[in-house]
Amino acid sequence: MTAVPAQERDLHPSPAPLPVGGRESRSPGRWGMIWVVATEASFFAYLLFSYFYLASMARGAWPPDGVPELKLSLPNTVILLLSSGTMWWAESSIRKGRAAALRIGLVVTFVLGCVFLTIQGIEYSHKHFTPQTDAYGSLFYTITGFHGAHVAVGLLMIAVVAVRAFLGHFDRGRHLAVSNVALYWHFVDAVWLAVFTTLYLTPR
Repeated sequence: MTAVPAQERDLHPSPAPLPVGGRESRSPGRWGMIWVVATEASFFAYLLFSYFYLASMARGAWPPDGVPELKLSLPNTVILLLSSGTMWWAESSIRKGRAAALRIGLVVTFVLGCVFLTIQGIEYSHKHFTPQTDAYGSLFYTITGFHGAHVAVGLLMIAVVAVRAFLGHFDRGRHLAVSNVALYWHFVDAVWLAVFTTLYLTPR
């Protein structure tokens, strides 16, 4: 194989390797997640606006089937808020290079999210109305159902990141995927606070 002269190497330098990641504040992945959160926040804002609009136009009792009970929804809210705390702990741990704590935090967050969806399913089974009953029923199941779907998507993200964590893909300087999933999960929890306040507390 013929060696390339030094002068020719200077005229035709090798291209720089493409970056596989970036700093969190400038990463396309980070901005992509920010725009996903912003878009989904607008979506839920429209749903909640529709709820208040129909409530203001209702001529009879609202909700027509009585005020929703808190015996399941209130502890479920606490569970989801706890999951946000464990996710924050997981992310802050890997920022300090504590990979074991990251794995524990992700697993606990995943379990809490699964418990939330399970309790929500139990609550559905106790309802005496369906999405076809009236406008309130349609809105109730649409709002809570879409939020539940977002929780399920978040759980899928957490599962993928957890597998990567157990494979040792993250460290103090490389954890963008964890930060993106944490941002999404905190958003899902914040949305539930708005949903819980709207559907369960405002009727009181």
